[in-house]
Amino acid sequence: MSKFIEDFKAFALKGNVMDMAIGVIIGGAFGKIVSSLVDDIIMPLIGVLTGGVDFTTLVATVGDAKVNYGVFIQNIIDFLIIALSIFIAIKAIAKMQRKHEEAPAEPTPAEPTATEKLLAEIRDELKKK
Repeated sequence: MSKFIEDFKAFALKGNVMDMAIGVIIGGAFGKIVSSLVDDIIMPLIGVLTGGVDFTTLVATVGDAKVNYGVFIQNIIDFLIIALSIFIAIKAIAKMQRKHEEAPAEPTPAEPTATEKLLAEIRDELKKK
């Protein structure tokens, strides 16, 4: 049993797991921001464009059941905005990493020309004498 606990402790305290936990927490907060953007800014503007339609009130009644398809439409818009935001963030991070990797290294000196090689040989022969 102690081997199991040691293995779990090693797993739980790895950097990747901690990074993932931080990502989940930040993602949850980011989701709230995007939901507020959709609920408080985008959907009212769409409502104005569609003649005052409030998507959250769109309901279809089937027998005794109420189908809140307006809320579903709003959740789809939420998802698309979150996916777009994550896509843009990942593209920006990848671009920054590429720039960092492609940073010019120290320029390598140009290879000597044939004349310079010949002159170096002559110099070396003169030094020997």
